[in-house]
Amino acid sequence: MTVVGPFGLSVRDQALEADVQAGLAAVEEGLLEATKSEVPFITEAAQHLVRAGGKRFRPLLVMLAAQFGDPYAPGIVPSAVVVELTHLATLYHDDVMDEAEVRRGVASANQRWGNSVAVLTGDFLFARASHILADLGPEAVRIQAEAFERLVTGQILETAGPRDGRDPIEHYLDVIGGKTGSLIAVAGRFGAMMSGADETVVDVLTQYGERLGVAFQLADDVLDIASDSTESGKTPGTDLREGIPTLPVLRLRERVERLGLAEDVALSELLDSDLTDDARHAEALSLLRAHPALQQARRDTVRYAQEARATLAPLPEGDAKAALVELCDLVVHRAG
Repeated sequence: MTVVGPFGLSVRDQALEADVQAGLAAVEEGLLEATKSEVPFITEAAQHLVRAGGKRFRPLLVMLAAQFGDPYAPGIVPSAVVVELTHLATLYHDDVMDEAEVRRGVASANQRWGNSVAVLTGDFLFARASHILADLGPEAVRIQAEAFERLVTGQILETAGPRDGRDPIEHYLDVIGGKTGSLIAVAGRFGAMMSGADETVVDVLTQYGERLGVAFQLADDVLDIASDSTESGKTPGTDLREGIPTLPVLRLRERVERLGLAEDVALSELLDSDLTDDARHAEALSLLRAHPALQQARRDTVRYAQEARATLAPLPEGDAKAALVELCDLVVHRAG
C-alpha cells in the first residue's frame, strides 16, 4: 500500500499507483507551464499558489475516474490542469473577498501584492484554463461553462443570503453544491469522459464528485473551527472572523431556534459580534470547538460522504473503485 499525492490516498495496486503518480506529475508540469507569462511578475503571482502546494484533490479524482476507460487518453492530463487552474483562480478571488492573510501556509496573494493584483491574477488563471479547454472540444467547454456558472451562482447566493422563509441550512448546502460540488463533479466527469468510459460510468462519477465535493467543503468548515493553522494551511476561524456562517454556526443557530438554551444564545450573540477583536475571536473559537453544533456538522459531513460512496455501487469492482471509496473515508477523517 503506497500513499499517492498530497491528499494522502493509499493505493494497493502498483499499476494504478504508477498511473496516478505519473498523471499527477504531468499535471504539476502542466500547471507550471500554464502559469508562465512573458511578464515575470505575472508568472510569480500566478505560480504563487501552485508552488505552495495543495492537496491536488481534483486532479487526483480525474486520474482515478480515467481508470474506467483508457487512462492514457490524451485529454486526461489537460482536463485535470483545467480543473485545478479554475480552482486556483477561485482561491485568489476568495482570499480577496474574505480578506484572508494566509493560504496553504504562505501569505495570500492579496496580502502580498494587494487586492487588485490578486483579482487580476485569478482572471489570468481563468483565461489560461479556457485556452487549454478550447483544445478539448465544444462539449468540454460547455461542461466547464455550466460548472463555472454554478460556481459563481453559489458565491452570489452566499453573499446575498437565504431569501425570507428559506431554511438557512438548505440554502447553505445549495451554496456549497455550486461553489465546491460543481467543480469536483467536473473532475469526475472529465476523467471518465476523456478516457472514453461508458456514459453510465460518466454519470455515476459526476454524481459521486458532486456529493463528495459537498462533503469535502463541510469537512473544511469543521477544520476551520477545529484545526490549527499547521493542519489547515490557513488561519483558524477565518470564516468566523469574516462573519461567514458556515455549517457549525448554522447548526448552532438552528439549535438556538429549537431549544433556546441560554448558553447557546450567548454563544450565538458572541458569534454575531465584532470578531476582528482577537480576544473575542479566540473565545468564540474555543466555545464553538466544544459545542454540539460542531459534532452535528461532522455528522453532516459523514452523511454526504456516505451518499458519495453509495453512488459508486454500479461501478465494476477493482482497485480504482476501492480508491474512490477510500477518498470518502479520507474526507471524513479530515473532519475528525
